[in-house]
Order: sequence, then C-alpha cells, then structure tokens
Amino acid sequence: MKPRPATVAGHTCLFIGLVDIATAVSPHMRASRIERVAPYVPGLTEDVTRAATLVAGVLLVLLARGLRRRKRRAWEAAVVLLAVSALVQGVRHHAFIAATVSALLCAALVLLRGEFHAESDPRGRARALGNLLLLGTVSVGLGLLIVGVRADQEAGHGIAFTDRLQQVLYGLVGMAGPLTYDDDRIGDIVGASLLALGLLTASTTVYLALRPVRLAADDDGTRLRALLAREGRRDSLGYFALRGDKSVLYSATGKAAVAYRVVSGVALAGGDPLGDPEAWPGAIKDFLEQCARHAWTPAVMGCSELGAQIWLREGGLHALELGDEAIVDCADFTLAGRTMRNVRQMVHRIERSGYTCRVQRVRELSDEQKQQLRKAAADWRGSATERGFSMALGRFGDPADSDCVVVTAHQTAADGTQRVRALLHFVPWGEDGLSLDLMRRDRTADPGLNELLIVAALRAAPGLGIARVSLNFAVFRAALARGERIGAGPVLRGWRALLVFLSRWFQIESLYRFNAKFRPRWQPRFVVYPAARDLPRIGWACLQAEAFVVLPRPAERLRQWARRRFPGARAEAAVPETPGAEQLSP
Repeated sequence: MKPRPATVAGHTCLFIGLVDIATAVSPHMRASRIERVAPYVPGLTEDVTRAATLVAGVLLVLLARGLRRRKRRAWEAAVVLLAVSALVQGVRHHAFIAATVSALLCAALVLLRGEFHAESDPRGRARALGNLLLLGTVSVGLGLLIVGVRADQEAGHGIAFTDRLQQVLYGLVGMAGPLTYDDDRIGDIVGASLLALGLLTASTTVYLALRPVRLAADDDGTRLRALLAREGRRDSLGYFALRGDKSVLYSATGKAAVAYRVVSGVALAGGDPLGDPEAWPGAIKDFLEQCARHAWTPAVMGCSELGAQIWLREGGLHALELGDEAIVDCADFTLAGRTMRNVRQMVHRIERSGYTCRVQRVRELSDEQKQQLRKAAADWRGSATERGFSMALGRFGDPADSDCVVVTAHQTAADGTQRVRALLHFVPWGEDGLSLDLMRRDRTADPGLNELLIVAALRAAPGLGIARVSLNFAVFRAALARGERIGAGPVLRGWRALLVFLSRWFQIESLYRFNAKFRPRWQPRFVVYPAARDLPRIGWACLQAEAFVVLPRPAERLRQWARRRFPGARAEAAVPETPGAEQLSP
C-alpha cells in the first residue's frame, strides 16, 4: 500500500525530533555520525544550547503524531515551526543547506494542506491557552524559588530580581541566563529543573491543542429506546448502547444507528449497528466519515457475523474472531442428565445451606431496596474501578431501566433475618430475551452462588416471558476448546497456553469454563479493524474502555472526591463512579 503524504510527513517530523533528542541527551554522540548529519536536519543547526535542541525535539515528536493523524492544528504548528527555522537558519553562516531543507519541507506541507483536514477538540485552543498561562505562571514561580535558593547559596542575597527572572525565562526554554554558579553541579541541577518545567508546560499545551474531539450524546435516549423497541431483539448487546459514556450516530433515515465511545483516538463501536439491517450501510458510512473527519481509528468490538460482513463490505475493513457469546435457550434448559451433574449437585448443596433466590423486575423494587443493592454491589466489587464496556450498562436501578431483571441470593440467619449475599442484573434483549449485565457476590459467602443465581434466572425466565438468556462473553473460546483436544498442533497448544497464562489477570479461561457449565449455544463475535498495524492501538483502547487499564485522571479524581466529601450535593443514580460493570469473579 502506498503511504499517505500525511504519514510520510509525520514520520519525517518524528525522525527529526528523535535525532534532536538523541543529540541533546547524548553529548558523546556529537562526535559520531549524528554530527555529520546535523547540518542537513532542521533543528540540529540551532546550536543555542543542548537543552534548546531537546525542547525542539520534544515538540517535533509531539507534532509528528498529529501530522500522521492529519490534524489541522498539527499542520499549522509544523508549518510555523519550519518557516521560523528556515528564516533563522537563513541568516546564519554555513546553514544554507539546513535552511533550504526547512523551506522545502514547509513548502511541501503547504502544497499538501488538503491532506490535513482532521478536526481537533473545539475547546482545545482555549484549554491549551489556559494551560500555558496557568502552568507557565506556576513554572515561573517555582523557577524563581529554585533560582533564588541556589543563587543565595552561591552568591548571597545581592542578586537583582530582574536577573533571577531572566535566568528563569531563559532556563525554561533551555538557554543559559545571566547568572553563573561556582559549583557546576548546582548549575546543572538548576538548569535541569528549569528545563523540566519548561518541557512539562510545552508538552501539556501541545497535547491539549491537538487532543481528539469528544462528542456528547445527542439526545436523552428517547430516540434510541424507540429504535431498540422496534429492532432490539436482533442483538443481545443493543441495550448497552444506552451507557452514559457512549455517543450515538444515526443514519440519514433514522432507521439505524452506531453507538460508540472515543478512547485514545480510537472510536470503539460496541456490537452490531442498531436498527434495521437494510439501513446499517448508511449508519456505517456516516460513522466512518466522522472518524475520518476527526482522525479517529474506527473499530468494532463484539459484532455478530452478519454485522462483520456488512462492516467489511461497506467500509473495506478486516475482521478477527474475538470469542463467543454464551446463549441459553430457556425452554431447553434442564438440570437433568449426566452433563449437568456438577451444576445440579452444587445448586442442591447451596440450597440446603439456607440460600434462597428472588427474581424481580427493577420496577418492583423499592427505593430502599435499590439503595441497599447498590451499596452491596459496591462493597463486593473486586477491583478499585468498575469494569466493562461492550457488555455493561454502567448503572443500576435507574427508573428508565424498569424492564431490567434483578436476581438476588439471600441467606437466612439464626434469628430468621435474611441477608443479601449475591446478585445478578440483566438488561432486556428485545421482548423475549435477557442479557447479563452485572454479576456480584459476597466473597465471604459459600461457593456456588453464581451457579445458583443463573439457574434461578433460567427457571423463572418462562414466567417473565423470556425465551433466551445471554450470559458472559468468552474471549478466544474456540482456541481454548480446540487447544485442549487430542491431536491439537503445537501452534494451537502454544496459543492456548498463552491464554491460560493471561487468565491470571483477565479471567479468560475461567469465564469460558463457567459459561460452559450451562450447555449454551455459542455465537461467535468479532472485532473489526482497518489494518493489522492498528490492532495494538485498538487493543490498548479496549483495555482502557473495559477498565483493565486505568490511566490517571486528576480532574476525575477531584470530582469523585467532591462527591464523596459532599454526598448531598449530587444524587447518585448508579453504583459505579466510572461507567462499566465488573465481569464474573468466580
């Protein structure tokens, strides 16, 4: 495939930045090949100080990613940087070649300006300017403190404030100021500290200016619920489009929609498009156009075989089997037979221990019961954050979710009181189906509660008008099942061994084993992606969306602290602080 001009420009900018950084942090490399290449590479000929080269390299590396993603603002910044570089190098002696290279690169970007059309966050410029002013002020203040302490140690208190301020301003951009130190080690410490503050200010400002757009939901869910009421039975993941952190893009006819969330520049769509399959191509085309407009990488998690076929046909994408969804037909479910012996014995044993189950719609629960279950689910959560995206609703007990089903396990104490020890939460799958959303249990309770809850839900399903129940999603189930069979080849066995090893953290094998107990029919699910080179980035985005990887977000942590500190200021409508739902923890 022929590389795009934006990709070439981005890699060129990245190369220049990396060479600048390598030259700045490795002084001995100046006598090597890099020194001979430096006069022909824009940025290296600016021999103000080694630190200034490091600053330029960091900025070029940051701009490189934006250029590869065709960001308009990255293009604007690169053009200005190269133009200034060509102008400065042009007035210097023996820098004609470097100035010419800078001018040619700048001219090439101007001629190819049509390639760089991706939009950034419309609030990015204001936030970047605010960050520059705020963090810049803080950096200057800290710099004055650092310079003042070190200067007083070296030269007493007779240094003018203007000299200290000039020392700080020069040091933030990596240049030497008017002050000198008798001890070179102290001078290096001061210079490195000021440069670190300058790099932090510059890098965060560039990030905010180039960060991707985050679109909010376009309605309150009424339109989407109407679409689910008509076509919701097609996909068991359809109801999860109502998550609070998902945006919805409708087709021109309004008969289909794609629910997605943008994570690290990847637009993750969950499940199949909603609505009439005949209208899916229009929604898919609009979604891909929006991804191109904002330089998002499109990806689909957990779509069906039909959905994958349409995504591939309409978008020219690729598909990879991700795993299988366990679906149990309620009419065929029974505990009789040898294959169900282990489940039957476990259920009977835990029932004899005094456990009973209740199956109710959410609308049948009182506000007090909802609050009790919310608190219990939060206390039983096995991780610091909620997990889930593709098969998680992210809330519990919302009045709009009155058709959801809650299954609770209760243990009778010696005094006759009952205590909730576990719960399941199912969302509607059309009019005659349920899809598992949340599974929680008290870790101090007897083992087997999860099995008891599933059996209770399947037994009560016919009375609720439910014909099918979707359980957990088993990632790479086919590889696990085939890899343990007699005659499996070394490659398949090695792949299975890797999955078993990863199961220590991601519950891959345990979910498969648990689902297989109920003899479900397996429905394959796929991940859809543009190219193989995008898979690592998509995988990283998926880990973040499912909350297996949680990046630090100081602003979000501050909001969570405020909600805990002032609980009366905002009513909580759901258990999770971060949208999602933890998967099964056997």
